[in-house]
Amino acid sequence: MKKIFSLFVFLVFTQVGIAQRMYDAAGRQMGRVDGERYYDASGRQIGRTDGGRIYDATGRGIGRIDEERIYDGSGRQIGRVDDNRLYDASGRSTGRIDGDRIYEGSGRQMARSDGLSRKQVIVFFYFFL
Repeated sequence: MKKIFSLFVFLVFTQVGIAQRMYDAAGRQMGRVDGERYYDASGRQIGRTDGGRIYDATGRGIGRIDEERIYDGSGRQIGRVDDNRLYDASGRSTGRIDGDRIYEGSGRQMARSDGLSRKQVIVFFYFFL
């Protein structure tokens, strides 16, 4: 019984590290996140974050997240997050996050996350989708 409980505790506490994936609307894996590193479906690293800064695979700064605003590598605001809504720099709705599902501005589901934090989903949406 103790071994089963230990295994259960291990699985619960390691699940986040195992199941951090992004899927398209058809259920195909688009990528995964391991901590601060982002990978495409084939396992190649496509970027990383360091605090609020976002870098591509070569280490070039491609943007940052500052509270609810998203900026490109030049410092121009490219988006904003308000609660569960995603907006472009002009204030037009570009999508929304509803639980583990991500929808385009038109309301069509475009992706699903599995174990990703809100910040990781936003980074994927604005920089890697």
